[in-house]
Amino acid sequence: MATPNPIERVTLPVQIANRLRTDILAGLYPGGTQLLEAELALTFGVSRGPLREAMQRLVQEGLLRSAPHRGVFVTEVDEKDLLDVYFVREALETAAIRKICSEGRQAAVADALAAIAERMDKALKNGDTTAGGDLDFEFHRTLVDAAKSERLSRTYATVQAETRLCLHRLMGGYRSSKDLAEEHFRLAETIRSKNINTILSELRQHFGDPASHLRKASGTALT
Repeated sequence: MATPNPIERVTLPVQIANRLRTDILAGLYPGGTQLLEAELALTFGVSRGPLREAMQRLVQEGLLRSAPHRGVFVTEVDEKDLLDVYFVREALETAAIRKICSEGRQAAVADALAAIAERMDKALKNGDTTAGGDLDFEFHRTLVDAAKSERLSRTYATVQAETRLCLHRLMGGYRSSKDLAEEHFRLAETIRSKNINTILSELRQHFGDPASHLRKASGTALT
């Protein structure tokens, strides 16, 4: 009989961080809001120790910023932040693809990504844009994790958190197009090929121009 995997224990700081992250992305704490330990500890019914650890996690993710002698504040983002986040995401995913290709693991990675794209397609056809957005993030996280670099994955997790913050702050939440699943299918199948230049070209096309996406979503021009 196979030995079952142990259930992961979620510590209190992780639970608090998850709750705070959700509340920040939901807009409960606007950009620039100062988070007061005493008030949050009372609200969550926890002591300041685990709360402080949770807030530090979110500082590392870029969702909060710590100002010496002033306190902790919700990060404010603007159009330049969105452009920078996508610039870093493309650089990290390019590095992941180069490593995957150098190790000849394109087929296995493409299979995993195509399966996620198929789930995305079903979700979007059912009108579930929230699930579609989550699967978009899962697709790209799976791609980076496939490089089997702990540091690359850790760095990417931070950038994904900042991506979510930018999307919620600047675009009012995740908005997916009906072509989103097809774009991910195409990227997955391109990764299956052995031509790294073709793969990287498709990745650049996949990211497109985030400034253009922002203009379409908000009706405003970037400066």
